[in-house]
Amino acid sequence: QVQLVESGGGLVQAGGSLRLSCAASGRAFSSYVMGWFRRAPGKEREFVGAISRLGGMTDYADSVKGRFTISRDNAKNTVYLQMNSLKPEDMAVYYCAAGSNYRGAYDYWGQGTQVTVSS
Repeated sequence: QVQLVESGGGLVQAGGSLRLSCAASGRAFSSYVMGWFRRAPGKEREFVGAISRLGGMTDYADSVKGRFTISRDNAKNTVYLQMNSLKPEDMAVYYCAAGSNYRGAYDYWGQGTQVTVSS
């Protein structure tokens, strides 16, 4: 079992930056691919990006490529989502998840953190 807790959400102006964190507890953090997802009001949950178990590879949705960066610190059991050049359409609840494939099914989910982008 893995417990995930996101933090770092908040209100930011368009063009600004935020860094989300996801702290994990439970089974070996480094054995999981970690992903970030988001759900905007009235929309389905969408994949944002993912990072490999040791952090050497990442995968991003086209909508965030070049603006968002995922990193992880396995010593701290934490994965990060650095979001730059934020746009109003990035406003959503952001979730981290632990799994075994970048864009496959994920086994464990956090409860989410709200990101609000004002124009």
